[in-house]
Amino acid sequence: MIENKEAILQVKNLSAVFQNNEDGLHVLDQLSFEINEGEFVCLIGPSGSGKSTLLRILAGLLPYPNGDINLNGRKLTGPRSGVGMVFQQANLMDWRTVMENIILPLEIKGLPEAEAILDAQELINLVGLQGFEDALPQELSGGMAQRVAIARALVHHPKLLLLDEPFGALDAITRERMGSELLRIWGARRSTVLMVTHDMSEALFLADRVIVFSERPAKIALDLAVSLARPRDEQIRYTPEFGDLALQLREAITG
Repeated sequence: MIENKEAILQVKNLSAVFQNNEDGLHVLDQLSFEINEGEFVCLIGPSGSGKSTLLRILAGLLPYPNGDINLNGRKLTGPRSGVGMVFQQANLMDWRTVMENIILPLEIKGLPEAEAILDAQELINLVGLQGFEDALPQELSGGMAQRVAIARALVHHPKLLLLDEPFGALDAITRERMGSELLRIWGARRSTVLMVTHDMSEALFLADRVIVFSERPAKIALDLAVSLARPRDEQIRYTPEFGDLALQLREAITG
């Protein structure tokens, strides 16, 4: 956990019930947690437990009639400019180049084109896509496309970055490589991150804390501080300390 930092995100007694054919579908049940500025938090739990629902609520894409959410000390009531989100699919615009996809949020904000290009180029360099500025999405690998999506989410300097299984569609080797790349990017930008993953090893490798959801309706089964030293490399996955933490996560998930 990041020490001596104030909470950038505060969630209190958050519940979510969605209407289905007959009865309401109770997804989230009285969730309360905080995330500190600059902290990297991973969220894991059973499939269908409401992890992606929580991220969409925090992004302002879904309403939450029950509970309180405060971001930067202000109640969250809808989409906020200080929040960026990356989905499992890169969702790039096929007709726009890498550069044009990344500068899209800045165009929407009305930033002058020259300034937007400078900001986007900084992110292109940071995510390792130099030389691909004019490439179209169909010319990119899956990992490269996700780098573009991450750069697009970061280009407007969000206070909170939400990642919904961003590497879920990648093969295992590319997924591990992208995890290391994400840590490098996070280390350079130090955005506050909340990332959904189904991979316990990935969660422990990346995070300062791992929050475990129970079966739906989701409660917090465990909020685990990850005591592994930074910086981290792939060899840390094979240490006894890593194995002990993984066992705690597995026990929390399986009940």
